[in-house]
This record gives sequence, structure tokens and C-alpha cells, in this order.
Amino acid sequence: MKNYNLKFSVLLLFQVFFLTAFSQFNKNKIKAVNVISTNDTIRKPNNPYYSNTSTKKLKLTDAEWKKVLPEDVYEVSRHADTERPFTGKYWNTDDKGTYYCAACGFKLFRSGAKFSSTCGWPSFFEQANSKSVVYKNDSSIGMERTEALCGRCGGHLGHLFDDGPPPTGKRYCMNSIALDFIPDPKK
Repeated sequence: MKNYNLKFSVLLLFQVFFLTAFSQFNKNKIKAVNVISTNDTIRKPNNPYYSNTSTKKLKLTDAEWKKVLPEDVYEVSRHADTERPFTGKYWNTDDKGTYYCAACGFKLFRSGAKFSSTCGWPSFFEQANSKSVVYKNDSSIGMERTEALCGRCGGHLGHLFDDGPPPTGKRYCMNSIALDFIPDPKK
């Protein structure tokens, strides 16, 4: 009977320790990622890093992104995958509104900068502001290109080319899957 009580006490102690530790972990985690604002238009309950209003830079591990992003968004955003041309939901739309990063919610483009490029992906001639998109050299397919990344989370969006319309002459060729869209309010 003593042996049974000892095992039961150890098991009970382990459970209390585990629940206390887990509780502390969750409290710390919530404090660390509390970037969502009540002003956010899009809410993604499974992604605590998503915010349409926060400008705080995100530095997450690949494993952390994998936990919070849908598989298709994860592959494009974190592994620079590309959706097939003419298949994305925004490649051929002209609705008025704002485009945001599908991984973190950062404001990227306004619809007034979108144009029909016939390349099969949504194209824009300018970003929403100077911090919306950042760049890096990409020679992954044997040619030099400029990769376009989200200015907040560093997620892959697409590529930047110098064959766009005036006034910039730029073409931000984006993956629809890397974008969320919020239409302008009806007047």
C-alpha cells in the first residue's frame, strides 16, 4: 500500500508540475505574440501573429510559421513556392481595396496600383509605402531576379521586374496565395 501511495503521489506531483509549467508557457507565449489589435479587419484565430494594423517586425522560426499558416500559404510564403499562372484568385480582378500579406497581415498594395499584365499573376506598379515590400537577389532558376518579400515578416510574395507601366516602370508580380484582400467600403 505504501508503494501505491508513493506512486500516486509522484504521479500527482508530476501532473501539478506539468500543468503549472504549461500554464506559464502559455502565459509567456501570449505576451510575446500579443500584436493583434482590435482595429484589425481580418482575423485569423489560428495565427496570433496576423495583424492588419501592426508594423512590428516578426522573426519566427520556420516551425512556428508551419504551425500557424495553411499549407499552401506556408509553402509560398516561407519556401518561395509559386502558384501556377492564371489560377490565383486575384490575377484578373479589378475590385477596389487593399492587399495585405496573407502570412502576417501587413499592408502591401492598393488596388489603384494594380494593372493587367497578362502574365497570369496579380501585378502592381508600386507598393503601398516604402516599407511594405523589401527585396533580395534571387538566382534560384539560373537567372538573376529580384525577389519581393513582405516588409514585416519577410515572407515571399513574388518578384519585381522592370517592365511595368508608368509612372514607376515596375511590375510587382505577386502570388495570389500570398495576398489577402479587403475591399473598400461601399459609398
